[in-house]
Amino acid sequence: MTATAETPRRTVWIVVPVAVVMLLLLLLFAIRDAGTGSGSEVIGKGRLAPAIIGPTIAGGDFDLDDQRGRFVVVNFFSTTCVPCIREHPELVSFHEAHAPSGFAEVVSVAFDDSAANVAAFFEANGGDWPVLASDTGSIAVAYGVPLVPESVVVADNGEVIDKLIGGVTRSQIETVIAAYIEESQA
Repeated sequence: MTATAETPRRTVWIVVPVAVVMLLLLLLFAIRDAGTGSGSEVIGKGRLAPAIIGPTIAGGDFDLDDQRGRFVVVNFFSTTCVPCIREHPELVSFHEAHAPSGFAEVVSVAFDDSAANVAAFFEANGGDWPVLASDTGSIAVAYGVPLVPESVVVADNGEVIDKLIGGVTRSQIETVIAAYIEESQA
């Protein structure tokens, strides 16, 4: 056999295993399970939340500082992320239960997604809260978000309560807020 015939075979033996490993890693990140951990140490639990200022897909402007006096769930998501899609009804339920009273708000920050895809996702799946989809990379960096879904719970005074890595549930968010309220009243 000639050297030129061996080269394509050797290349196949190298490329195929590397491709399989890459696909498995992508699959692993795509199916991250809900509540896989807390990451509040990344942005500083107990510190003021980093600024979030920007245009929403509805045409308004959002500023996290304007939300003082209510709890805020900052949800980082993508319309192509399976756990993000699974958690969305939980966020809708949380928002519908708490936003009318002014107790809590949800804000979604699109992660590496187009504004058109994000608008279509919310049109199809509901969710009547501020959604930022343009120039959100610096927000994700400030919050230490490498992958989605991740949610940061911000207290009514603007301090970070917790960072929840993986898909969230309404109950999980309510538990984090209740524990914060109980601890702050002690």
